[in-house]
Parts: sequence; C-alpha cells; structure tokens
Amino acid sequence: MAGTGTLIRFALRRDRIRIPVWIAALLMANLSTVAKLEGLYSGAAERVSVAKTMGSPAALAMTGPRHYLEGGYGLGAMLGHQVIGFYGVLTGLMAVLIVVRHTRDEEETGRAELLRSTVVGRHAALTAALAVAVAASLTLGALLAVSLGGSGMTGVNWEGSLLYGAVFAGLGIVFAGVAAITAQITEHARGASGMALGVIGLAYVLRAAGDVGDGTLSWLSPIGWAQRSYPFVDDLWWPLLLTLAAAVTAGGTGYALSVRRDVGEGLRTPPAGRRTASAALVRPFGFALRLHRGMIAGFAAGVILLGTMYGSILGDVDDMLKDVEMMDQVLAKAGGSSFVESFASIVMIVNAVIAGVYVVLAALRPRAEETAGRAEPLLATGLSRTRWAWSHLSVTLVGGTFTLLMTGLGFGIAGAASTGDGGLVLALTGAALAYAPALWVTAGVAALLFGWLPRATAAAWLVPVYAFLVGYLGRILQFPDWMNDLSPFGHVPQLPAKEMDWTPMAVLTAVAAALIAAGLAGFRRRDLETK
Repeated sequence: MAGTGTLIRFALRRDRIRIPVWIAALLMANLSTVAKLEGLYSGAAERVSVAKTMGSPAALAMTGPRHYLEGGYGLGAMLGHQVIGFYGVLTGLMAVLIVVRHTRDEEETGRAELLRSTVVGRHAALTAALAVAVAASLTLGALLAVSLGGSGMTGVNWEGSLLYGAVFAGLGIVFAGVAAITAQITEHARGASGMALGVIGLAYVLRAAGDVGDGTLSWLSPIGWAQRSYPFVDDLWWPLLLTLAAAVTAGGTGYALSVRRDVGEGLRTPPAGRRTASAALVRPFGFALRLHRGMIAGFAAGVILLGTMYGSILGDVDDMLKDVEMMDQVLAKAGGSSFVESFASIVMIVNAVIAGVYVVLAALRPRAEETAGRAEPLLATGLSRTRWAWSHLSVTLVGGTFTLLMTGLGFGIAGAASTGDGGLVLALTGAALAYAPALWVTAGVAALLFGWLPRATAAAWLVPVYAFLVGYLGRILQFPDWMNDLSPFGHVPQLPAKEMDWTPMAVLTAVAAALIAAGLAGFRRRDLETK
C-alpha cells in the first residue's frame, strides 16, 4: 500500500473538475426531476391516475417494482420508483470511469510502470482509484440526502432522504468494485470500461425483467436491491447490506486478480491475429472502422434497447398523460394530431442526444490516438494528416447515422406492436434519421476543437448536454424558445408531430461541412503532440 495517500491526492488533483461536474450534474438531475414530478402530479387524483398507468408491464420495466404504486403514490414514492433505476445507471457510470481512468488507463499509457518503479506498492494504484470512486459516491449520496431532506416537499421526509442518498452511494461503490475486476481482465481502458458498462446494462435488464415478472430476477441485480430499499415508502435499510457485500466481494476479487498478471497486461490473452492484414485494414478508413467497431456495436445495441422500451409504452401514452395538465401543455406545444405523435417527437430528442454522445466519443478518438503516441508513427509515413483525421471523422458520421437508424427502428417496431399502427415503423425511423445533420454538426464542433484547440476538446460535450437540457427538460420546465435555437438539435423538424422542413436540414449540413473543413485545416497547421 506504499504511496497510496500520494496517489489519492494526485487522482483528486487530476479530477478536480471531472468529479465535481459529475456530482453536480447528478445532483441537479435528481432535484430537477423531483421538482418536475411535484409540478406534474400535484393533486391526489393525478397521482392515482398515473399510478394506474404505471402498473402496465412496459411501464414497470422502465421504472421499478409495483410496490411503489401502492399507498397513494406520493412524491417520494414517485421519486424512488421512476428515478433510482435510471440515475443509478449514471452513478455507476461515474464510478466505473473513475476507477478505469486511474488504473487501466495509467497502465495503458505506461505511467503506471514508471510509478511502480519508485516506492509505490503493488496495490496502491487500485486502492487509490477505489478510494476516490467511493469518496465521490459518498459525497453524491450525502448531498442528495441533505438536499431532499431539507426541501420541505410533501412526502419527502428525512428518513427516506437519508436512505435515498445511501442507495445512490451504494450503487456507485458496488460498480466501482465491478470496474476493479474488469480493469484486470483486459489490457485496454476502453475494453475495461465497456465490460463494466455491460455489467451495468445486465443489472438494468435483470431488474426490468424481474419487475415485470415475479421479482426473482431483480434480486440478482444491484439496481434491484437499491429499488427494493423502498425509500419514502417502507424505508428498508437491510438491502444495502447486499450492496455492501457485493462491493467488498468485487473489490477483493479485483485485488486477487491484480497479482496474477504483469503490469500493462491483462488476464485475457489477446487472440492471435491474421498473419497479413486484409485489404481494408491497410486503408485509413478500414483501419479507423476497425478501431471504432466495438463502440458502434455497443451504442447500436444500447439505443435499440432504449428505443424498444420507449416504443413499448406508446400504446399507453393516452392513458398515462391525458389527465396531467402540464403534460397537456407540453404535448400541445410539440404539435401532432395525437398524444402518440407528440410524445414520440419529444422522446426522439432523448434518443438523438444519446447518439450525440457516441458522436462526441468517436470524433475525439483522433485526439486520444495523438496523446497516446499512436498517431505519430502513422503520420511519419506517406499518410497525410488530412486523410488520417478524415478517416476517423467519416467513420464518426456513418456510425452516428447508423445509431440513429437503429434507435428509430427499435422505437418504430416496438411502437407499432404497442399501438397496432404499422405505419409507425417508417415514421419513427424517418424521425430519427432527421437528426443526422445535427449529429454531423456535433462532430464538426469536435473536429474544430481538435484542429485548433486540442486541449479544449472536452468542450465538445457541451453540445449533447445542452441539447438534452433545453430540448427535453426545457420543454417540461418551459425554457424560452431562444435557448433551444442555440442547439443544432433545436432546428431539426420534430417529426412525426410536425411536417418535414428541408431548409434547416440543408443549413445544418452546410454548417457541419464548414466546421469539419475548418477543423482539418487547423490540424494541418498545428504541431502534433509527440511522445
């Protein structure tokens, strides 16, 4: 454990912006959601009505166990029922990224070997990473407990608030332990993060399947344990013992596995490659596609699942929202001849923003290749900078459009099955693809930053984050229209509720082309970061 304290301070110094942003975003998301729920369902009749509609299998799969719906479905019960599953996934994502960043990523870049050559113990890095992830999770839990307990909202008491905060802290800690294991398996940070996110996704699916069925499968999921603490309803603390036991077991397994491999290596032996590269692999686009294919497949699977879940409740939208005055106003503003069309146009924004997350990750891959020192040997050959960067950007544009296609198909097929309207397949697929120019603009912003301000590439995340805030939450919280106009997603025709307008599509495409061209021009002129 020698050097653990120093590594903890170093990790906190490096993440002095990342961790506070994560915590603030999750805290504000929870608080804004509870405020939204209070405004939407202020009356007892409205709460009874929404409780009835939330009892359908599709709604239970998206929210939580049926027990929350009993006893009046107050504000606290709604918060635990509708929020823990979704924001719990994001809390787990925060913990996973922290652990992988300070363990496997350090080994992949060679910094861990340099530090281990000094007076640093074998377990110091993993201990420091887990300590930082646990501290971030506990801080989030404490802030949630204090903020909700002191809010004075009806149905939100101190006991439930403390348990609610502990639930989120527990989810962060248990998934930090999962990341401690996956960081030992593969030699790449992206692989470690991907496997941990796969475990989080499996936990969510098990929870959803259990809540629709007899509840057995939910007990195999940490998210299921968290929801069955029933904050603000029964206030059960003992399920957190399962979370604690799982966290200790996962963390201990991570330590045990870490001594069975060499620094920089993984427990899983990479499969032997072909003796010669394929014709596609020796081309810039083919090589870039090979690097991106795992992320494309992962996001495609995720958006298909999300689109299917949203589509499965389209048939219940009329019953769920017809008696909610605020949602009547929101859906009326969205347009459309029916609740189904209006609701689908709003949900499509969420799906498009998730595709935007993929686009930012993919568009910033050239920067990751550059800082890791892998771009320099490629560009030392006859490969031009423009062709190399464009190969990654072209895969980004194609992959983003493919992600939209998958979310539209998942949404449309499930929606058609739910409503009995087969025309929704083409309608919702087209509505999803309409966001392609907005995704291209997002990629253009990332390319511009990469070309001219490479150290500020993280600012590209503002595009999808802002689009979600003003495009989705802004509709419910009634933000002014000019705020939505600042986002490229705000200029996309809101299909299927409104008619198609090709003018903004053409303008967005032209803006994207200009941004990408400017970014490539800047990359040709600036110095390359070398190792």
